[in-house]
Amino acid sequence: MNDQDYMKEAVKEARKALALGEVPIGAIIVKDKEIIARGFNRRETDQQTTQHAEIIAIKGACTALKSWRLESCTLYVTQEPCVMCSGAIIQARIPKVRYGTTDLKNGAHVSQLRLYDIPFNHRVDVRGGILKQETSDLIKDFFSTLRKQKNNV
Repeated sequence: MNDQDYMKEAVKEARKALALGEVPIGAIIVKDKEIIARGFNRRETDQQTTQHAEIIAIKGACTALKSWRLESCTLYVTQEPCVMCSGAIIQARIPKVRYGTTDLKNGAHVSQLRLYDIPFNHRVDVRGGILKQETSDLIKDFFSTLRKQKNNV
């Protein structure tokens, strides 16, 4: 599998969030070409601030590997990680992050902040734009529908 194939798996997770009425963001974590964890946004469903797709996937990977160090893993997420998730990525020692679309309001890679450029004790190789149109459309369509519903109330 390649980056696009793995991102398609993250998109599947995002669609699970969408089905719950959540912002459609999905994530997977890969180790040795195997998906070891999955996550999708559950913030509204669980009423928990930290229930972002990345955090849920990181927790799952830590459980699967019985370690907080995810040093040989790659995280695929449909949208540019926020500051909270980027911090968790650094703390988990994830060496590679691949994402789909940017998050102009909250993104911590290129949109609002360049958190990964700060010389922490762990460096992260981050690349965006994987299935950019599909991941962007998921988010745009979600918020467009949400605005229409609010205006019709």
